[in-house]
Amino acid sequence: MQCAYFDAGECRSCTLMGVPYPEQLRGKEEALRGLLAAHEGIHWLPTVASRESGYRNKAKMVIGGTIEAPTIGLLGPGARGVDIRECGICEPGLVDVFPALARFIGLARLEPYDVPARRGELKAVLVTESAVGELMLRFVLRSEEALARIRKHLPALLAEVPRLAVVTVNLQPKPAAILEGEREIVLTESSLLRMPVGGLDLALRPQGFFQTNTAIAEALYGQAAEWAGELDPASVWDLYSGVGGFALATADGRREVLGIEVSADAVEAARAAAREAGLERVRFEAGDATEFAEQAASAPELVIVNPPRRGIGPRLAAWLEASTARYVVYSSCNAETLASDLAAMPSLVPTRVRMLDMFPQTAHFEAIALLERA
Repeated sequence: MQCAYFDAGECRSCTLMGVPYPEQLRGKEEALRGLLAAHEGIHWLPTVASRESGYRNKAKMVIGGTIEAPTIGLLGPGARGVDIRECGICEPGLVDVFPALARFIGLARLEPYDVPARRGELKAVLVTESAVGELMLRFVLRSEEALARIRKHLPALLAEVPRLAVVTVNLQPKPAAILEGEREIVLTESSLLRMPVGGLDLALRPQGFFQTNTAIAEALYGQAAEWAGELDPASVWDLYSGVGGFALATADGRREVLGIEVSADAVEAARAAAREAGLERVRFEAGDATEFAEQAASAPELVIVNPPRRGIGPRLAAWLEASTARYVVYSSCNAETLASDLAAMPSLVPTRVRMLDMFPQTAHFEAIALLERA
């Protein structure tokens, strides 16, 4: 894949841009195998490749420039707005909506936020597309100053982009680099974006987490479901459960499945998906994964962990090592922390590992490992 923004030096986020895709995959496979070289006897499953372009289902675009000529993309040197609205790794359905958003910025008189001057209102737009083409749009504002104008002109935007299912305003008053704030104001009737993945009917709320690459997420959940079907545990925990993908994928109507997620929004979305699927033996609770495990009276047969880049950390690793859980499925977006966490759990041996290329054109990837108690 070639990218005009990368070639011009305007955006270098995709560090492997221009590297032939088979070479990218080989490099990632070698990196993963090298990090897990201390573990003998691993059965390496075939790598799951992605589309090289048009794979991202979510775009986090910083707004710069002016009301009349906004930039949609990122901030360059001197906090200058750089327009990358035709980004090639975004799904085409996301790229198609950016011109309408640029027009809406002018219509609603949304002044882009000037970082050095700390002036203006619109900081970013966050757009997510589901597999059925529906969209969630979130305006990140410094204050409520522009809220009335957004409400006034929103019908025009909905008429121009009928795929918009959820529109919100996120308030981020701090001048910090944190992209979004805690308060979310829903402007549409629904606050749930349907996110079907394979045979799962998942749902996403504005501040919930969802995998960036829908096709690879389907393969990831499918792998966990295949292992759970083979192992047939009576009970499963899905720690860092997000919108419930792993929990719902491994539910079969018989086993007890419990998802633990710190985001209350994600928990509500997961509960809605479980109700829609009629899965009465699947529960979701809001809480910290480590604290929940440490306070639990007993462990399930199978624990699924899908932590952020920092990994599960020493406390949860120690708990898993000392627990009675027979199996762990570890889904990792950072192979370095996966390796360090495995070193802290010597009784849980990685027997099968698969690399899934969640992030083509970058050095990042997803790995899923089945750990079995020695």
